[in-house]
Amino acid sequence: MTSSSSPRTTAGNLCLGSAPDSWGVWFAEDEHQVPYTRFLDELVQAGYEWLELGPYGYLPTEPERLAEELSARGLKVSGGTVFGALHRPEAWDEMLAEVLPVARLTAAAGAHHLVFIPPMYRDEKTGAFTESPELTAPQWAGFGRAADRLGKLLLEEYDVRLVLHPHADTHIQTQPEIERFLNESDPRYANLCLDTGHVAYGGGDNLDLIRRFGERVGYVHIKQMDPAVLAQVTEEKLSFGEAVKRGVCVEPPAGVPDPAGVIEALAGLDAELFVIVEQDLYPCAPEVPLPIAVRTRQVLGESGLTGTRRPRSGGPALPSGNPALSSN
Repeated sequence: MTSSSSPRTTAGNLCLGSAPDSWGVWFAEDEHQVPYTRFLDELVQAGYEWLELGPYGYLPTEPERLAEELSARGLKVSGGTVFGALHRPEAWDEMLAEVLPVARLTAAAGAHHLVFIPPMYRDEKTGAFTESPELTAPQWAGFGRAADRLGKLLLEEYDVRLVLHPHADTHIQTQPEIERFLNESDPRYANLCLDTGHVAYGGGDNLDLIRRFGERVGYVHIKQMDPAVLAQVTEEKLSFGEAVKRGVCVEPPAGVPDPAGVIEALAGLDAELFVIVEQDLYPCAPEVPLPIAVRTRQVLGESGLTGTRRPRSGGPALPSGNPALSSN
């Protein structure tokens, strides 16, 4: 990035948004979370136009009602979010029962990305292990094929692209795990939601991933992690839920990775991408998120991320026979 470059010129291929996660929302219903109407109102106050849907059931799931709530505030949807297991072939139908309603709502909202998060192997609230943190060889062998199968279904049935989200305390957390997924999946059907904070949490290098796998980045979550708390995670073997309570996720530019460096690298890709702000805050007091959201938007703007124009292509090319996404 040169000093003469304007922010919009520098990051003209990036479209900024935010998510319920930045308001402390992890669940469809939870006593520690703000009502969805407050989230939507404060999203507008913070200056955002685009949002991710968050956990299914937090926002209205009836397309007409969701559209009314969003249009009344001038808001638009960048994508949906869902957890699902690709390493359990015996649970394929169960996984689809969770994923397809989210895909339908995402498509009905006019969005074309489904952020797919592997299930956590530790309980989000207690930290107890619910399954082994290591995939077996047979599970790894089928992971990429399952991602392709699901991605093909979502694309053909809903015009929605699967972008897999590396996440702390899941089987796709470290950079070797991320790279293995990418190497074993088909870019026509399954690509990467680059979550900068979770990559850092797993010890990965965001800039290296962008440099070597930029054509597989189809969507972005931008966040920062506190190196001091990351050290505690390693030393004390903390669960992600405990790490969040200790403040592992911090507002920029306090943590890693450096948002300016990430934005500059993404701006150099030959793709138009949604970049969605996330700061894991669960649980938090109701008055906490809005000021953070305002300051975060300001910092990202100073780093070159200001645009709110919808991506026309949204990442890697569609398979032959599928139209590119239209702008609006």
